[in-house]
Amino acid sequence: MQIAIMSRNRNLYSTSRLKEAAEARGHEVKIIDPLKCYMNINMNAPSIHVRGEELPKFDAVIPRIGASVTFYGTAVLRQFEMMGTHPLNESVAITRSRDKLRSLQLLSRKSIGLPVTGFANQPADVPDLLDMVGGAPCVIKLLEGTQGIGVVLAETRKAAESVIEAFMGLKANIMVQEYIAEAGGADIRCFVIGDRVIAAMKRQALPGEFRSNLHRGGSASIVKLTPEERSTALRAAKTMGLNVAGVDILRSKHGPLVMEVNSSPGLEGIEKATGIDVAEKIIQFIEKNVKPTSSKTKGVG
Repeated sequence: MQIAIMSRNRNLYSTSRLKEAAEARGHEVKIIDPLKCYMNINMNAPSIHVRGEELPKFDAVIPRIGASVTFYGTAVLRQFEMMGTHPLNESVAITRSRDKLRSLQLLSRKSIGLPVTGFANQPADVPDLLDMVGGAPCVIKLLEGTQGIGVVLAETRKAAESVIEAFMGLKANIMVQEYIAEAGGADIRCFVIGDRVIAAMKRQALPGEFRSNLHRGGSASIVKLTPEERSTALRAAKTMGLNVAGVDILRSKHGPLVMEVNSSPGLEGIEKATGIDVAEKIIQFIEKNVKPTSSKTKGVG
């Protein structure tokens, strides 16, 4: 098959591993920077161009779209979809998962466990908002934040009110969540492919830090999931419509709580912590879902 990988940096671990795994299984791979693409949108022959040249038809596309380029990246992915290229994750599912508030509302509708979350627009509503999430300590998150950036733990009610009012004064969109103290600064990343959780790791924050993101110095180790945690991860990914997802779960006294569903989960941490060849499993999933006999690409099959 001919596979396109949408990535801004071909040297990133996840991008290079996916390319390596696909080529090892006999596929042709092209890495495409979505911001260098431009599109011809028409009803007869939609196309994508890069530097004056039209891209060939691909059998499948693996989107590795960073949060900062979600709007343009998903527009390019939609163009691939219009051209008949099979996406690993569909553009609508990526857009859905990137909207933190919408994703939590969708998960809530499906009765999937979540930290109690509040959202408001007016400073006058802050006292009631804090009561909703159980008061302080609480976690305040920028809706546009990623990798732990824009996440604040307010340990007192006064601190929470000050931070929320400051964000509101800057016209920033935030949500406020209950603090799950019993998680102990740790969360679980469940890596979902299709209808299976193929790997899982526990991420532990540094001492004095509550954010367990590996980008912030957290450590990773292999972990055994409970049946309820496995089921929660699968239901969360399915609710977002994602074939491949990193579902982040907190262990609470009320059971597993979903923090976030990531549509472009990194491979480095999970592969090194578990020893599982996640990249190869992603390529195998593509092979099962895109049959060469149904390809429209000339010379393939």
